[in-house]
Amino acid sequence: MPELPSRLTALFPMVVVGTAAWLAGFAVFAIRDFGGGRTPSIWLWTCLAGVVISLIGMGIMTWQRTAARRGSRSAQTGI
Repeated sequence: MPELPSRLTALFPMVVVGTAAWLAGFAVFAIRDFGGGRTPSIWLWTCLAGVVISLIGMGIMTWQRTAARRGSRSAQTGI
């Protein structure tokens, strides 16, 4: 069975799109909560956590990819 093209298996673009979605949600809830003088909702903090976790994940993916290209034996391959 032939391998899939790299554009179909690339994780980084998917993570960037997901991070952008969390960021958009954060912006919407920030405008709604702080613009209306409300107490920040749980959804605002959930979106912020999604952005932070996504950024951490992108950092780990970049670190692993760099290690794999460098030839480190402990690096994950195929990412």
